[in-house]
Amino acid sequence: MADDRQHPMLQYIINNPEAFAQNLAKTLENAGKALAAYIEPREKGEITHDSTDELTGVIKTLAQVSEYWISDPQRAVEAQSRLWSGYIELWNSSLKRMMGETVAPAVTAPPRDKRFADPDWNENQFFDFIKQLYLITSKWAEDMVLEAEELDEHTRHKAEFYVKQISNAISPSNFVLTNPELLRLTMESNGANLVKGMQHLVEDIKAGRGDVKIRQTDPTKFELGVNLGTTPGKVIAENDVCQVIQYSPTTDEVLKRPLMIVPPWINKFYILDLTPEKSFIKWAVDQGHTVFVISWVNPDERQAEKSFEHYMKEGILNTLDIIKRATRQEEVNAIGYCVGGTLLAVTLAYMAAKGDERIKTATFFTTQVDFTHAGDLKVFVDEEQIQVLEKRMAERGYLDGSKMASAFNMLRSNDLIWSYVVNNYLKGQDPFPFDLLYWNSDSTRMPAANHSFYLRNCYLENKLSKGEMVIDNQKLDLKKVKIPIYNLATREDHIAPPKSVFVGCGCFGGPVEYVLSGSGHIAGVVNPPAKGKYQYWTNGKPQGTLEDWLAKATETPGSWWPNWDAWIRNQDATLAKARKPGAYRMKILGDAPGSYVATRV
Repeated sequence: MADDRQHPMLQYIINNPEAFAQNLAKTLENAGKALAAYIEPREKGEITHDSTDELTGVIKTLAQVSEYWISDPQRAVEAQSRLWSGYIELWNSSLKRMMGETVAPAVTAPPRDKRFADPDWNENQFFDFIKQLYLITSKWAEDMVLEAEELDEHTRHKAEFYVKQISNAISPSNFVLTNPELLRLTMESNGANLVKGMQHLVEDIKAGRGDVKIRQTDPTKFELGVNLGTTPGKVIAENDVCQVIQYSPTTDEVLKRPLMIVPPWINKFYILDLTPEKSFIKWAVDQGHTVFVISWVNPDERQAEKSFEHYMKEGILNTLDIIKRATRQEEVNAIGYCVGGTLLAVTLAYMAAKGDERIKTATFFTTQVDFTHAGDLKVFVDEEQIQVLEKRMAERGYLDGSKMASAFNMLRSNDLIWSYVVNNYLKGQDPFPFDLLYWNSDSTRMPAANHSFYLRNCYLENKLSKGEMVIDNQKLDLKKVKIPIYNLATREDHIAPPKSVFVGCGCFGGPVEYVLSGSGHIAGVVNPPAKGKYQYWTNGKPQGTLEDWLAKATETPGSWWPNWDAWIRNQDATLAKARKPGAYRMKILGDAPGSYVATRV
């Protein structure tokens, strides 16, 4: 008897047609509820804008690619011939396979592509053909963008990004009838997976108040202050921009210089204080650092006019005053993460201009100060797109957190969007509880003035690295920042690429220690020593190109955290008696992690 896998539809048979029909009806009913949940806030005027502007931008960008290829008849024929030659090769190999020959596939998926892991993508000729057809077409579309020679760099970057998004969206792995795993599951469960999946979709649209808020984890398994953000500490100050948290010591002696952490306000600080096993904050406390953390407000219309200057003065500079009152120490070690690091660099340049020497060392986690080689987020930044964004922010005074979350998810859409669409809405499964993804979905808003300044001055005009940024009527020059700097990049970072961080090292006027960690923007930073994961590279002062630096760098297995701690102590290892929150008559406002971080959107 012939192998059933040579007859692809034989193993995809409905077990109970009556139950399948009933479930199909329930699925359609739930789909109607999902549509109603999507339409309702738009009919009520709660969602006043649509995606026309974004869609228009996509069409205009891709039209420039098309124009390049069709404007020259020879190029047009070449483009068509290349696509059809791929199809013909696939057809010939498929015919040979049907006749019993063993032939190599016309194209194979990258080894790290998880979408086609099911055996039937290779063993079942029907699904193998669909997969290869998709891979050939998507690769051809990507090549058309890369080889459109007349496109400027930004347009090419946008076109490449948009083509990838479209390609990821139309993958056969995202549809029941073209995904063997989904089709089998649907037949075996008589469509029960689709019923539950549509229920999930209804719930996620309601949770997103008219937009789909894809659940990436089970939110009922986590609670701030209970099993996330549990390092003991106290809120010792607050204003309209932030709360200041001082963590309780666990050692009798501590480094004399306190440690101030400036997290990004694009997301919440407890990424550095997840579970106790993953918490950088807890680890730093256990090493003898007196840790202070700025917990940014989750802004609303009241913070609409809060700018970079406000975040600098009411955030970092005010926190330095608070640290002095809480510890009687003026000298501070500072850490800035991502955009928090950019703000820290701005503050350092401002302090240098003013002769303020309180910050004695600075550590940057995946921070950009030169945006020449910034990551994929540059796709969203040009004058036209910023104007659209500013218009929308003006309506409420802030950028809704879901917009930034969607942008970050699109950078890895197969992993952070489509895998969950398949799992949640087509398989009908509940997502696995994962603390990092809970944090990822816990988005924050951005004040209109702050976000507009950041996009224009950093991503669009790159003023900080050019010495042209002005804050509080003070022109900033990073070359005047002479303090020692520990500059951490992560090798797989799409947000702050290692090359961008490397180039930014040259903007400072003092000694810079460039360190490259394995993994990406989050996992490369949140990498506790006890896990023994990844590695990091060191090679002292960054000189030449990143490739030159890396060729001579020393690779060390495990976490970079101890390397950073040793670097800090090399700057000043003077010890002092441990300081508890509330000392020197500092008023205690509440327990860590505080109320600002608990505000959800």
